[in-house]
Amino acid sequence: MDGSQTLRRRQKFMWLKEIKTLQKSTDLLFRKKPFSMVVREICEKFSRGVDFWWQAQALLALQEAAEAFLIHLFEDAYLLSLHAGRVTLFPKDIQLTRRIRGFEGGLP
Repeated sequence: MDGSQTLRRRQKFMWLKEIKTLQKSTDLLFRKKPFSMVVREICEKFSRGVDFWWQAQALLALQEAAEAFLIHLFEDAYLLSLHAGRVTLFPKDIQLTRRIRGFEGGLP
């Protein structure tokens, strides 16, 4: 094997190792500060400029719920891509997943 083939194989195992460690961990995937800034910005937008105080536990609960929703969405979308005979996840898979789930499953 030449150098490029061993490099590709090493990179393949690196991302597989990263996926396995992420699947085993229970840590949050998003950083807390950027997520809280987005939440505060959205809250300010919908409350017409009134600034609300957020408890740390409320932000943490919202972040855990958002991450669980997104992980479940991507899992279902990936199953749809496998059903279509593909390995790559396309935006149309995510759109179809949201459409199948309906209003309560995540459609705006």
